[in-house]
Amino acid sequence: MKATELSIPGAWLFEPSAFPDPRGVFVAPFQGAPFRDALGFDLTVAQTNHSVSARGVIRGVHFADTPPGQAKYLYCASGSILDVVVDLRVGSPTFGRSEAVDLDGESMRAVYLSEGLGHAFMALTDDTVVAYLCSTPYSPAAEHGLTPLDPELGLPWPSGIEPVLSEKDAAAPTLATARAEGLLPDWERCRARYAELRG
Repeated sequence: MKATELSIPGAWLFEPSAFPDPRGVFVAPFQGAPFRDALGFDLTVAQTNHSVSARGVIRGVHFADTPPGQAKYLYCASGSILDVVVDLRVGSPTFGRSEAVDLDGESMRAVYLSEGLGHAFMALTDDTVVAYLCSTPYSPAAEHGLTPLDPELGLPWPSGIEPVLSEKDAAAPTLATARAEGLLPDWERCRARYAELRG
C-alpha cells in the first residue's frame, strides 16, 4: 500500500493494491502496518460510519472540537466521489486551503484526515457508498460544520452537477463566521494532540 501526505499537513492518501480475477476483485482499503509506518501510531477505531448518497449530494464541511477531535479514515466502497480536505486549524500554515481527491469503488483509494481538519465530499454517481473509520464516537455537542458553498473556501465542486445539501449543511456558517465565533480548531492544540498520539 502506497501512502502519500497531501499538501495539507495531517491529510494522507492511501492507495491499496487490488487483486482482480474472474470472480471479481479483492482489496484491503485499510491496513494497519502501512498506516503506522506513515503516521507513527496505530489508528484507533471507535466507530464506523456508512453513507449512501445520490448523485450531487454534498456531505460536509464537517469537523469536531479538538481535543479530542475526530480523525477519519474513509474510502468510497461503490460509485465515486470528489473528496475534499479543508484546513480549519487557526494558525496552521495552510489555514483555509483545501485539497480534492477522486475516490471510487474501483481503486479503493482512501483518505485519512487528522483531528482538526474539515471534510466534505460530493457524490458523482447515484447510490455512492462511503465507509468511514472514526477515531472517536459521534458527539453531537462537539460536532460542527461550515457551508460547503462558502465563496471564501471556494471548494472545487464539479460544474454541471446540481449540489444537494441537507438542511443542516445548507444552514451552516461560513468560515469567517465560524472563526469569529471561536468554533474552529486551534493549530497548536491540534499539534499537541498529534504529538500525544505518536507517544
